[in-house]
Amino acid sequence: MLIALAFAQSAEAKTRKPTKAEQVTAEAKAKADAETAAVRAAADAQVRQIQAIDDDPKGPQLNAVIVYNPNAAYEAGLLAHTGRLQGKTVLIKDNIETREWPTTAGSLALKDNVTGRDAPLVARIRGDGGVVLGKTNLSEWANIRSSSSSSGWSGVGGQTRNPYATDRSPCGSSSGSGSAVAAGMAWGAVGTETDGSITCPASINGIVGFKPTVGLISRTGIVPISHSQDTPGPMTTSVADAALLLTVMAGSDPKDPATAMADAKRTDFTAGIGTYSLKGMRIGVLTRQSGNHPGINRVFDQAQQDLLAAGAVLVPIDYDPPGEMFRDEGVVLYFELREDLNSYLAALPGTPSVRTLADVIAFNKSNAEAELRWFGQDSFIKAEKPVDRAAYEKARANSLRLAGPEGVDKLLRDNRVVVLIAPTSGPAWPIDLVTGDHFIDVGAGSLAAIAGYPHLTVPMGQVEGLPIGLSFIGPKWGDKQVLDIGAAYERARTAALPKPAFKRWGE
Repeated sequence: MLIALAFAQSAEAKTRKPTKAEQVTAEAKAKADAETAAVRAAADAQVRQIQAIDDDPKGPQLNAVIVYNPNAAYEAGLLAHTGRLQGKTVLIKDNIETREWPTTAGSLALKDNVTGRDAPLVARIRGDGGVVLGKTNLSEWANIRSSSSSSGWSGVGGQTRNPYATDRSPCGSSSGSGSAVAAGMAWGAVGTETDGSITCPASINGIVGFKPTVGLISRTGIVPISHSQDTPGPMTTSVADAALLLTVMAGSDPKDPATAMADAKRTDFTAGIGTYSLKGMRIGVLTRQSGNHPGINRVFDQAQQDLLAAGAVLVPIDYDPPGEMFRDEGVVLYFELREDLNSYLAALPGTPSVRTLADVIAFNKSNAEAELRWFGQDSFIKAEKPVDRAAYEKARANSLRLAGPEGVDKLLRDNRVVVLIAPTSGPAWPIDLVTGDHFIDVGAGSLAAIAGYPHLTVPMGQVEGLPIGLSFIGPKWGDKQVLDIGAAYERARTAALPKPAFKRWGE
């Protein structure tokens, strides 16, 4: 009798319908499990992509990633419902400190530079549910070592290649970050820019790149060039993703005085980005900055037609930046390079082989076959020579005035426009380690770089299968509106975008 009763109770339990609350709980769990599986699968696919197209000798060997975390998929699954990033993978340019890997700036002089600490921006990514997937290759020392370098080459990582044409340049200095995101090796990446080092590789690799207002993201833990112009920024496949990564990274840092206002200026940069309207928006077109290449002009003309169709009002602006602005920028960069790099190297933990810029120059001379075979270090040598501080301060004040108050600010005010646009760069040029880069000089990125203002590049088309980006430049702390406008253009864009070929151009 007891056996029969127990059997009946068991049968009833099997046939009983779950309550509504139980059904909702089960559905929620199933949904959460599916989301976790999707996040894990995405990270696993990205790791396999690194293995296949970056490392495999039978693959294109893009040399975009220096080191990666093979357990990223497992970690992504654990973080699938954590923070804003929810297990998304982010690659970090190898001049930004991460606790588990060396931070080399691409130089063999720093190949053992394991600081055991995260830069604040990296800590923010981890703390908001992001998976730090690895470190990306770069133009060595962020392309400040030589005036005739090959973008994307470093002593540590070799030559980074462009996934659209593997014999062509990825630009730099955030070369690996741009190439890796374009090739599907990560959800996003972090680059750094002093002048063009985020926006150029983003444009040439067919992705979105955003150089924020200097001071919106901390530079602590980043191998420096210039405290006046350096900033990290997001590199992603969409403007909304760039806005999300910026939201995570932005914020004040007591160790970086430039970020004193960052908390006050920080916002959810993704809010409303998907519905922002260009109707009636006055946009300044920098007509001289498109150059005379017919392919670039064709793509730029189509982008303008798309903006007009979306309701924007385009205002032609005839402007040419003064040569003294670039002259004085050089004085600033050389002076600050020596001062800032010496301070960074002197404070490194452990026993690094270099503590000053002079040490780095000597190291390169002693390791000339590995470090100086393809190009020299004339810029380092120039920076090492003493410069009068008064002359430096005068140069900084003048370059900032010409780029900011009398540059971007004046152009916006006098023409009653909210942003400036121009092509970001030309198409990728052939890699040439023997004689260095050979690029088409278009765009207006130096204005934003010197002034410290926001600069967004968004893919706008292609020339012979090679990506071309469209620049949006706005005023200081105008980051949100620049991103909103860029996202609205992205939705309005009609040009077909190329896809990475992973082979030599023309094959």
